[in-house]
Amino acid sequence: MLDAARARIASGDLELPMNAIAKDAGVGVGTMYRHFATRRVLLETLAADSYAALIAEARAAAENPDVAAGLAGLLRAALRCQLDDAALAEVLASSSYECAETLELGRELGEVSLQVLTRARAAGVIRDDVTADDMRRLTCGIRRAVDSGDDSDGTAADRYLDVVLKGLRP
Repeated sequence: MLDAARARIASGDLELPMNAIAKDAGVGVGTMYRHFATRRVLLETLAADSYAALIAEARAAAENPDVAAGLAGLLRAALRCQLDDAALAEVLASSSYECAETLELGRELGEVSLQVLTRARAAGVIRDDVTADDMRRLTCGIRRAVDSGDDSDGTAADRYLDVVLKGLRP
């Protein structure tokens, strides 16, 4: 079922119609709903591995002795993970979760992001009024901006992120 859902996402279908996924997976729709009570639960399940990978990258950013590079690394990782995994991008674009595992991942990412922000504020690298949720929203916005236009040379994400990083300075 997850493979069928991933195939739909890879083809650009983020609607994740449960009936169609069940058919693609060769199972009944009741089986889909027994495993994934809602489309949102399915989406969060699909994003879990990428979410965990993002947290690992966030931890590395928090431990970077170069505070500015750590902040930039966190934002680049968040953006890259969203560009690589449309399910994660959809999950991060929401402010609420249905799965306990996703709630825990969100809590963990928030804590690590706050560590990066606290260090960045203390070092004078970032404005005092920027929050971890601001950073989440900004990376989600950049991902949408990259997706909305032609990025044939693959430079838009870095260019947009550089603009945001400059705007975050005190």
